[in-house]
Amino acid sequence: MKTIGMLGGMSWESTLSYYKAINEGVKQSLGGLHSAKIVLYSFDFAEIEDLQHRGDWTKTVEILSGAAQAIERAGADFLIICTNTMHIIAREIQERIDIPIVHIADATGNALKKDGINVVGLLGTRFTMEQPFYKDKLKEDFGIKTLVPEEAERKIVHDIIYHELCLGVIKQDSKTAFLKVIENLKEQGAEAVILGCTEIALLIKQADTEVPLYDTTAIHAASVVELAV
Repeated sequence: MKTIGMLGGMSWESTLSYYKAINEGVKQSLGGLHSAKIVLYSFDFAEIEDLQHRGDWTKTVEILSGAAQAIERAGADFLIICTNTMHIIAREIQERIDIPIVHIADATGNALKKDGINVVGLLGTRFTMEQPFYKDKLKEDFGIKTLVPEEAERKIVHDIIYHELCLGVIKQDSKTAFLKVIENLKEQGAEAVILGCTEIALLIKQADTEVPLYDTTAIHAASVVELAV
């Protein structure tokens, strides 16, 4: 079994979901008492969040790359970044390590392509929804068009993620707001919607809507299990 390197703690709520999903996947694949071999570096998310909202991506590259190098020295065979947003700097991190990064948008794109999805809605932090790193990858590598909510809805989604979900707070009003955004994306032509922030799946489940949902945490974790075993 390969050793999985995990950059986590962004937030720890979603990293917990990753850890659980990966270990359950390994147990299902190998049976018995098998569990995943993991090297985890978990950040103090307050420090990372401050850099995100100040737009200091240079400093985040420095911090995350240092952690990735420590994970590599600890013996990991490959690396995952346990958050959609920080894939903004995935290329810069990859340039500073020798082990491969399993990109979350590649895992998601493969799942969408397999299901024949050509137009998809994207929910996430405003960094993920507004910057091109995710949308461009889906378009260039998979031929998938990505739609995002209008500006006011992007603010609602972003604020719920940071002020509620990253703190483990689940509110019915917020679920209702998310479901309205999903329905609006469907009306714009989205055939499915990506839950493009690893915390969103704490709030929204497939049972809540008829629109097909792609939970990036579950998809990413499944691809990691396949590679590890």
